[in-house]
Amino acid sequence: MALALTFTAPAFSTETLKFAVTDIEGLESLQQEFGAFETALEQSTGLEIELFPVSSRTAAVESLKSGQVDFVLTGPAEYVVIKALTDARIVIAWQRPDYFAQLVALADGPVDSVAALRGKSVAFGSVGATSQHLGPAQALADLGLKYDLDYKAQIISRNVAVEALLRGDIAAIGMNFSHLQRIRAAFPDTAFAVIARGRDLPNDILVAANSVPQPVFEKVRDAFAKHGAALMQAILKGEDNGKYKGGFFLTSVKDSSYDYVRSMYATIGVDTFLEFIGD
Repeated sequence: MALALTFTAPAFSTETLKFAVTDIEGLESLQQEFGAFETALEQSTGLEIELFPVSSRTAAVESLKSGQVDFVLTGPAEYVVIKALTDARIVIAWQRPDYFAQLVALADGPVDSVAALRGKSVAFGSVGATSQHLGPAQALADLGLKYDLDYKAQIISRNVAVEALLRGDIAAIGMNFSHLQRIRAAFPDTAFAVIARGRDLPNDILVAANSVPQPVFEKVRDAFAKHGAALMQAILKGEDNGKYKGGFFLTSVKDSSYDYVRSMYATIGVDTFLEFIGD
């Protein structure tokens, strides 16, 4: 047994683990956002970590399948597809405070309730995005409006959608809380109102390829549990990672926690998870 430990331990301490993030393209951007985190994770695990850029969500799936990448950080909408297409395992959840979907209209406009959206146009952001498309559509469905039947669903980029809202071309926009904050800052002379709000959305999630040895899997998971504050501080050095400020790493995460996301897909008419919609 001593001989086995002699050969096993160095393999875990010297192995380079590849870490990818599905919504960041290019190594330069990945390093800018997660370079400090890479260093912090190495220090907390004693393992060598290498940031691994992926060009798309589909590329992340293929990298997991082929063993090119060991860990992938992804959003809830992407997770349910990754889970369906790979045997990736949940490591830990990355909480995003105030992460919920909402429908926003003009405060002095003709729409002051969800019922008033019947027969009108509603804009959603990127196809399949959790908080810009799936979440707002589900919030409306929960309040009795069927997707693209009781209202006309349009996929429009957020900045263009705001201009359309101001012109009266659309009645409301689906977005998350941080989007609304930025819009209010960009249009200080315009009053916006939230006419519907969904429940808090499931968290972002870190998954591991099935090829990752169990001791390595546990070492990475335990690092988040034991050194969460230091890891979060490093993450927040990334300019676009402010969405995690005030959040925590959650270890008690089940696949069933993402059934709400699966119901969102069903709401927009997607019943299988064999590919990413919008790709």
